[in-house]
Amino acid sequence: MLLGISPDWIPTLDNFVAGHNAELLSALNLALNKSQAERGFYIWGETGSGKTHLLQGAVEKARTLGLSAEYARGRVPAAAQLVAVDDVELLDDAAQIALFDLYNHQRESGGILLVSGMAAPAHLQLRGLIYQVQALSDEEKALALQQHAQARGFILTPEVTQYLLRHGRRDLPSLLGVLDALDEHCLRLKRAASVPLLKEVMRNAV
Repeated sequence: MLLGISPDWIPTLDNFVAGHNAELLSALNLALNKSQAERGFYIWGETGSGKTHLLQGAVEKARTLGLSAEYARGRVPAAAQLVAVDDVELLDDAAQIALFDLYNHQRESGGILLVSGMAAPAHLQLRGLIYQVQALSDEEKALALQQHAQARGFILTPEVTQYLLRHGRRDLPSLLGVLDALDEHCLRLKRAASVPLLKEVMRNAV
């Protein structure tokens, strides 16, 4: 029996499919558990590679550990024990100065600073660990889709997964967006997810 109730999906470090990013994921967990001296991270990669998921997941974990944490996209938030600044390329000159001041504050106070961007940090005068987020393979994307479906409380068959991977957009956020739309469509119709229903969702999204 299908119920019209879907649990909220929250990006965490635990539900991030690491793929070739296991070292980065481990470094973030070590920093949050104060098992690593380095407290500054610059995470870069193409759109849809998982940068935002990692930053939001780190903020979520910090708060569960009782730490103050702030996340902002394209702006510099107030100082906290963990600060995550997403899409640093959106910062104007004044904001980049504010980011450098925040960087110094975090180093002096022992706080963690996570910064993400589209490209390697050639123009940022920030020291710390630098990681490029590697895109997932199709097998890893399939695992991410399965986990996302389970979190929303519905069963995703291999046939539906493979059709979505073959005919959907390549980046994971777009694939997850289609999956969410499929879940809502199935709930409206009170039917289980299937390839024909997926085709309807993808056709309506064009």
